[in-house]
Amino acid sequence: MNKTKLTAMLLSSLSVYKGVKNRSIFGAYYRLITALDDPVGSFLEKWGDFVSLLYERGYSERLAYCLSKAAFYDENPFSKAAAAGKAGCLPEQVKAAVRRDIDAINQAGQITADDILSEYRYRDELGSIADTLPVWGIGTPVDEFSDKSSAFDRLAQYYLKNGCGMYARYRAFIWRSQTIQPVVYPDQIQLSSLKGYDMQRNEVINNTTAFLQGVQSNNVLLYGDRGTGKSSTIKAVLNRYYTDGLRMVEMPKDRLSEFPLLVEKIAALPLKFIIFIDDLSFGSDDKSYAQLKAVLEGGLAARPDNTLIYATSNRRHLVKESFSDRSEDDLHRNDTIQETLSLSDRFGLSVNFAKPDKKGYLDIVLSLADENHLNCDHARLLKDAEQWALSRGGRSPRCARQFISSVLADIKNEEDKI
Repeated sequence: MNKTKLTAMLLSSLSVYKGVKNRSIFGAYYRLITALDDPVGSFLEKWGDFVSLLYERGYSERLAYCLSKAAFYDENPFSKAAAAGKAGCLPEQVKAAVRRDIDAINQAGQITADDILSEYRYRDELGSIADTLPVWGIGTPVDEFSDKSSAFDRLAQYYLKNGCGMYARYRAFIWRSQTIQPVVYPDQIQLSSLKGYDMQRNEVINNTTAFLQGVQSNNVLLYGDRGTGKSSTIKAVLNRYYTDGLRMVEMPKDRLSEFPLLVEKIAALPLKFIIFIDDLSFGSDDKSYAQLKAVLEGGLAARPDNTLIYATSNRRHLVKESFSDRSEDDLHRNDTIQETLSLSDRFGLSVNFAKPDKKGYLDIVLSLADENHLNCDHARLLKDAEQWALSRGGRSPRCARQFISSVLADIKNEEDKI
């Protein structure tokens, strides 16, 4: 039997990895190699659809990598079992089916444009157009697929460490419409890009590494002035440790009542999850803070061992309190005060990010200038940086970054004029 037709039959009979045919490029490829008996118009349309997607995603020279990568992130009985550390417990029939599917996908990655054209039923009717059809390169598959003898074990190890499906493909997620949805383009900020606050940042890092190592760790509240890098610290920690099995789900404050639904979806996964709640605060008449209190400690729905909560706030005491809350008319005034303070106390670790003083701010400016290779008069730079901060209501790392960005833009504009 011819090479392309045999490959088409093998892909038609995929069992464990059959879901890969629902992926856009893989599906277009499958439709093309099963169109060898189609009329010319239909065949050429499927050719164009496949090549268009392949080129668009940057795989024009890497067909094997593209197809194996689609399988790499597939969620199926094997990847789920492997993620739970139970790949070895699968029945031998299932293991054999996995190995067969891997072989079929690898074989599919070796089909060239010439292979398909040579087996197309109406090849002669294409005439000279056959010589002008866009083609592709083969390349190599992802490493875990490259060795037939070890592919099963290497994939099982990958799923055990990184999870499967979207949790292997993405690092950041958001809770929306009662589902966990991936963030395709997460903030790529790195810890090395954050200046100042080393002591505060190390507290968060140490807590996170303890969490990843299975050591007792705490929910974390990062509080303090705006623009000091609280949210950036959390996102940078994710970017540092996602290869160690860390994932993050951002949860809007107004969806805290759905926390039990969220943890049900991730509790059994082998990964570690940070539930990120940004800019957390409550008005004195906002009783939803009681929902967060129950989540942190005291509710019947326990937080699973693979989950921590990291929250940011501009307020140390998350519930806004007014003098009227301490009114002598309140017969249980102390109870009222304790109710408003008890929420922040339930975070085991509270880290303060206060605005830097003048020296601290200017040190951050100099660090950013050095990182961006700014060769300029430091005295003039620091004078301008201070004026920039005063015109914008105060010093902060965010203000320093904005100042350096402005300087870089000015330099670029001057260079363009030359």
